[in-house]
Amino acid sequence: MRETARRLRPGVLASAALGLALTLSGCAQVDTTSPSGARAEAAHGAPAKLGTVDCRKAKCIALTFDAGPSENSPRLLDTLKEKKVPATFFLLGKNHIEKYPQLVKRMAAEGHEVASHTWDHKILTEISDAQIRDELKRPNDAIERLTGRKPTLMRPPQGRTDSNVHKIAKEMGMAEVLWSVTAKDYTTNDSALIKKRVLEQASRDGIILLHDIYAGTVPAVPGIIDALKERGYVFVTVPQLLAPGKAEPGKVYRP
Repeated sequence: MRETARRLRPGVLASAALGLALTLSGCAQVDTTSPSGARAEAAHGAPAKLGTVDCRKAKCIALTFDAGPSENSPRLLDTLKEKKVPATFFLLGKNHIEKYPQLVKRMAAEGHEVASHTWDHKILTEISDAQIRDELKRPNDAIERLTGRKPTLMRPPQGRTDSNVHKIAKEMGMAEVLWSVTAKDYTTNDSALIKKRVLEQASRDGIILLHDIYAGTVPAVPGIIDALKERGYVFVTVPQLLAPGKAEPGKVYRP
């Protein structure tokens, strides 16, 4: 969600909640590819790198964080390192990548997938093509300068996307990633409630949406990880979840 140096305004929160509800209810009418679908498509092509986990056999789930880095990210990265859990970070540019460049470097160095959440969290379906390209290009360039690798994944703000966004994302070599689990941590700082919401929605091939910009989220992460590991889940990045398939530019991925 949108993050500035200040907390979110109630109107922005309401808009964000509506956007999430529309996307997750299917009202956005976006054609999506599931992780299992991506893996099945790959079975008909050339072999691809699997990495350390084969999600065709393992009970995989992906932990993702939007709108960072933030002052909470070091504690989160410490937790992920301690628990040996890789995550996917969809980073914002303004006030985040530009403010915490060393954290972006650390995320990449510690094996996490570094992806884009746009530069300034503009709703991509409501702006011009030139603005969409700018929202995608600026964080890509910044992340590439810091990590040596240009992102191939992006998460559209509020999950709002359409055929025009797909077209431009394809031109820029990017796939879109939505989610199947949301704790709505933008509405509460209750860590126990955040954990409860995630555990209630978790399922195989799930993509969990959290935000490390909120005070209650990072303290909930250790309990989420431990509980899901006890249920037999293996944590992977989004690219690992799709392997041996690969995210294709212009496509949208959601469990």
